[in-house]
Amino acid sequence: MASNRIPVEKSEEEWRAILSPEQFHILRQKGTEPKGTGHYDKFYDEGVYNCAGCGTPLYKSTTKFNSGCGWPAFFEGLPGTINRSPDPDGRRTEITCAACGGHLGHVFKGEGHPVPTDERHCVNSVSIKFVQAP
Repeated sequence: MASNRIPVEKSEEEWRAILSPEQFHILRQKGTEPKGTGHYDKFYDEGVYNCAGCGTPLYKSTTKFNSGCGWPAFFEGLPGTINRSPDPDGRRTEITCAACGGHLGHVFKGEGHPVPTDERHCVNSVSIKFVQAP
């Protein structure tokens, strides 16, 4: 998806300076946090989830649902904020922040969850930061 946002470009050293080691591993090196350990897995307050790397708003809390997968799950992102690309093995589709390229997780289709898009964005808690609704 194309975005009108100005891309966030930083060197590896700049990313290391602003991200925790765990954030750097997941956002920049495409790591995955262990299942069931993320802060936002069973978190349902009202607000917006932003990219932990650059602050771009990615998901509304109204699109979050309990998929039982062990990671935060959303059925859609905000328009133009998330890019999709097939993993090299062709089995999954990676999702990244359109502004900074940070790894968010993967999107899965056709799993039968009772959501309007029949999609599950499986997102690492480390990749996002929640902002409470006013």
